[in-house]
Amino acid sequence: MKLRTSLFVCTALAGGVALGVPAVFASSHREAPAIAGMPRVDGTDFYMFRSYEPDRADYVTFIANYIPIQAPYGGPNYFTLDQDAAYDIRIDSDGDARPDLTYRFRFSTTLANDGKGITLDIGDQKVAIPLRQGGQLTNRLNQPNLNEVENYTLTMFNGDPDNTSGVSLSPMGQSVWPFIKPIDNIGSKTIPDYEGYAKTRMYDINIPGCGKPGKVFVGQRAEAFAVNLGEIFDLINLVPIEGDSTRGNGDGRGFPGGITQSRKNDDLVGKANVTSIALELPIACVVGDGNGVIGGWTTAS
Repeated sequence: MKLRTSLFVCTALAGGVALGVPAVFASSHREAPAIAGMPRVDGTDFYMFRSYEPDRADYVTFIANYIPIQAPYGGPNYFTLDQDAAYDIRIDSDGDARPDLTYRFRFSTTLANDGKGITLDIGDQKVAIPLRQGGQLTNRLNQPNLNEVENYTLTMFNGDPDNTSGVSLSPMGQSVWPFIKPIDNIGSKTIPDYEGYAKTRMYDINIPGCGKPGKVFVGQRAEAFAVNLGEIFDLINLVPIEGDSTRGNGDGRGFPGGITQSRKNDDLVGKANVTSIALELPIACVVGDGNGVIGGWTTAS
């Protein structure tokens, strides 16, 4: 499973979105009023596609994005997931719109030094720092300069979690438990190699009853949803459609009054981040007894 800086999805096999907290069913990039006040459980997009890396054609990747429109400068708190929420990726293998498999993520945050946090000696007092980091972070799993650690557990259910008991999944070949979610991309001084730092927190996982391992990653990624978000709500002030006969050739022979389209018109791509919950699973282990076609969706509750 390779998560690019931007999650660019070429082909979606199937998918759906159903997000909510109790009595709230909505998802958005901040435009749905029922969920706008609870961004930590606000799902923006759900992607499902056959893995495209070499030797991974027998896998399917699921990506559930949460917490919309994260500003890259969103410190000092940045964007942790909700400790009271259950984040699910649900898979239907027989076409009845009910989950045959559910992968549930639950998150927790803890301060370093047994909850005291990183402290500085100020006079005769030890004063806790008000930052999530107390120095530079490296690619190692053990990070003494990390003031707040965000972990998560992953549980697999054969069906709906409300009706079945689950099995806890753990990282393969590592003593780290639970899983570690990388801190958000604070900047190059704090994390000189963010790609490498995040990659060390991508885990292989054993899946009960499956002959091949899967992969899991949760962390901040660059937003890949392309939209003129501001113009949509400015009395539908959309960028005019293509003005050239072929996009980008500058001949002006397209739609009268149109312009040459450009990614510069996007309000999110290259300007905002999102938190991705990603699973890569062997196809043979998710199709079940169905006809090989699967559906998927994500919920937060």
